Amino acid sequence: MAGIESLIIAPQWIGDAVMTEPLLRRLAARGERLTVGALPWVAPVYRAMPQVHEVIEFPFQHGGLQWQARKALARQLRGRFARAYVCPNSLKSALLPWLAGIPVRVGYTGETRWGLINQCLPNPSKTQRPPMVDFYAALSQSTSDANPAPQLQLPPQVLAATLQQQGLSAQGYVVFAPGAEYGPAKRWPAAHFSALAQQLDKPVVLLGSGKEAALCEDIAGPVNALRPHQCRNLAGATTLMEAFALIAAAHRVVSNDSGLMHVAAAFGVPQVAVYGSSSPEHTPPLNPLAQVLWLKRDASYQPPLDCAPCFKRDCPLGHTRCLQDISPERVWVALAQP
Repeated sequence: MAGIESLIIAPQWIGDAVMTEPLLRRLAARGERLTVGALPWVAPVYRAMPQVHEVIEFPFQHGGLQWQARKALARQLRGRFARAYVCPNSLKSALLPWLAGIPVRVGYTGETRWGLINQCLPNPSKTQRPPMVDFYAALSQSTSDANPAPQLQLPPQVLAATLQQQGLSAQGYVVFAPGAEYGPAKRWPAAHFSALAQQLDKPVVLLGSGKEAALCEDIAGPVNALRPHQCRNLAGATTLMEAFALIAAAHRVVSNDSGLMHVAAAFGVPQVAVYGSSSPEHTPPLNPLAQVLWLKRDASYQPPLDCAPCFKRDCPLGHTRCLQDISPERVWVALAQP
């Protein structure tokens, strides 16, 4: 397949985008020249993958087929690519390669996409979900990569410029990423993050989207009232690439199961990942320096979490024990592990 021009249709979530990196590494290793089509908020992930030749930012929004916009972009892409790999399972994600006349279109059956996808992989069982990295890597239809862990890279000048801009030094701070776009059933309580920040001997940088700025202020405010300047709330105040740089240069990272958790893992930063409604068996941080806290795995925790993992956005039982009962002290102990 050497020299083949291939288009990758990226997922719409940052964490999922990170988890496609082993797939792209496999494709590049066999000589395919990779262009990634991604939504604007995901595109920076692929700019941190050296094997990607070009990133096309899609002019699409959430919801709807946006038929005319897809047809217009397809006309621009027609004749450029021999293969397409469609990572999402949605019907609309398979439209562009079909409209562009790309001869080979690889993906899962997904939402009854017969014809749109002409090299179909069967949908995985809903009751036995494979790890997402494996789910995406299977699209290569090969097993040549011995290292399934996603890897991201940033140019040293990007790291240096970001640290200088923020007045920070490498390894001199801890990053908290307390958000989770999916929903509150994946978010460790703000009060727990605050209590943890008060125990740390390094300053804390809070990262997230603009929608998470208030959540981050709920964490930073009580801490700074007692220890001025201990927490810096940068949620919504950085570009995604700047957030990547701050994570890559951090001493430690504490997060929920979120996109920034996978970013920290792909940069190999020591981290603690707190799980609630989701499962580290499905979306683990593939990082030997990661400590995972999930009460479902804790045999001493009583009564057992028979409800986990529920994969719900909101706790259907109304208590969120899976998160509330992971104490700040427990995370502090995990954070101190070498």
